[in-house]
Amino acid sequence: MSTTETQSPDLVVVGAGVIGLAAAREGARRGLRVTVLDRGEPGSGTTAVAAGMLAPVSEAAAGEDALLALNLASAARYPAWVAALEAESGRDTGYHACGTLLVARDSDQAEALLRELALRADLGLPVERLAPSEARRREPALAPSVRLALSVPEDHAVEPRALIGALRAAVTRAGGEVRAGAEVTEALVAGGRVTGVRLAGGDTVRAGAVLVAAGPWSGELGGLPADARLPVRPVKGQLLHLRDPAGPGLLERVLRTEEAYLVPRGDGRYVLGASVEERGWDTSITARPIFELLREAIAVVPGIAELELQRALAGLRPGTPDNAPAIGPGALPGLFWATGHHRHGVLLAPVTAELALDAVQGTGLGELGAPFLPARLAAEVAA
Repeated sequence: MSTTETQSPDLVVVGAGVIGLAAAREGARRGLRVTVLDRGEPGSGTTAVAAGMLAPVSEAAAGEDALLALNLASAARYPAWVAALEAESGRDTGYHACGTLLVARDSDQAEALLRELALRADLGLPVERLAPSEARRREPALAPSVRLALSVPEDHAVEPRALIGALRAAVTRAGGEVRAGAEVTEALVAGGRVTGVRLAGGDTVRAGAVLVAAGPWSGELGGLPADARLPVRPVKGQLLHLRDPAGPGLLERVLRTEEAYLVPRGDGRYVLGASVEERGWDTSITARPIFELLREAIAVVPGIAELELQRALAGLRPGTPDNAPAIGPGALPGLFWATGHHRHGVLLAPVTAELALDAVQGTGLGELGAPFLPARLAAEVAA
């Protein structure tokens, strides 16, 4: 089989999801020649089944202080980030400054909300405690069974597919290349350094640096010695796309409960999600998680039962042993990682792009990025 070698870019990004394209755009903005390679269409992997919530506190578990700080830093960047991206690309990102309503249906859920209320107050974040009657006044579709609600005006949402379109356009307009159907099979290593990648057809792409942002497939990259790989696993999630034939208006805000979330797109479409399942590479759609999501949503918003079910989806999130991202230099020179974002990929795209390119350019990740250096996973790799 004949092979060819393309012109060498400064940076090859493996993966054209929201993280990979955000990093590629950042690289192009910094004057690097960037090539993005993806085995499918850009955004067709994990990003395609993301809901697009921007919820930095609700999406962080207790004790995840470093991740919470990273989430908050990225959320603070979002308004300016999407504004610049839309100006560069000429495309809408689907950014929806709608705010979020957190609701509880029983005493245990109410106690959890009160803890989140206290946390947000300690962090100086805008939050308002609502009595059930006030919550229903603001969102009339809520069920009478709601016991407590929090209004979080700065937790917004974005349409992941629109975001991918804007990122791809921004990369290409800045002189970068985005190649679909270019499956990377292995990293090229010479003299103890990563010098590029090999594609499934045998072609090679040499580069000054390789950034792996392939989501749950990041750990599958061949060509690396065992101690240079990262333990990234797939975490299954199932969700539903719903549509109101009457158009928008059932819900104005993102709605979150302890068990589910409902994200309005502003045009009568809604995303209901999402399960978290350790099922390996399985992406089948199964009845129980879908039933449980619908049951939870209908209990809080009975009108959901009348919406059209457009489709059910299942996708794979990238998880690490501590469920925090791996961002920064790898074990070999020339190798960099931006993966393992689990449930936070869309939210963390702006800050991950900055940190990843700081690492590529050798300026360090600072206090904010230090807890997410890939080197912390070395023990898990050895095990």
